[in-house]
Amino acid sequence: MALLRRLLLAALLSAAGTPALALDWSSLDAENVLVMQLRTGPVIIEMRPDVAPNHVARIKQLVRAGFYDGLAFHRVIPGFMAQTGDPRGDGSGGSGQNLKAEFSNLHHMRGTVSMARTDDEDNADSQFFIMLNANLSLDHKYTIWGRVIEGMENVDQIKQGTEAADGRVDFPDRIVWMKVAADMPAAERDKLFPPPAPPLAATP
Repeated sequence: MALLRRLLLAALLSAAGTPALALDWSSLDAENVLVMQLRTGPVIIEMRPDVAPNHVARIKQLVRAGFYDGLAFHRVIPGFMAQTGDPRGDGSGGSGQNLKAEFSNLHHMRGTVSMARTDDEDNADSQFFIMLNANLSLDHKYTIWGRVIEGMENVDQIKQGTEAADGRVDFPDRIVWMKVAADMPAAERDKLFPPPAPPLAATP
């Protein structure tokens, strides 16, 4: 419910043209929040260990090892999703540890973060994708482990491929770094989405 309230508030503020509020870190479990720095700015991902505990544990392990730092968004299909997490950069690589599927009743909505895999539902590894728009046909076929709660506008600016090339991207954008929020000093986290500056006082 807390996530739903935040998403509804963000949508209302956006529609009204009101400046976004600073991210309320006190309402989040920092151990289950990722910060992903992109060329275009930070992205905050709230993970879901309640529905995909093994995937969340593995993702955090890889993040803390620096595995994702510098990896490309090698497959980005306009209006669909942005995929990353492959050290080879061509969709064929991984960390070398497969994960058994943890399908749930969550839906593939805009901002959903889900695991990529081949035809074998139990061979997800390190690759994941972020949904650019909703696509419920993916539900119960890919393991959802999180959702972007801030910075989706930065995801939208990731360099895209074409549908004709199945989203393959030449000279792709990359993850600058990823961190578990609990590992970051509070002051560093607070700088990511600072509160808007107060309006200037009217002059006579």
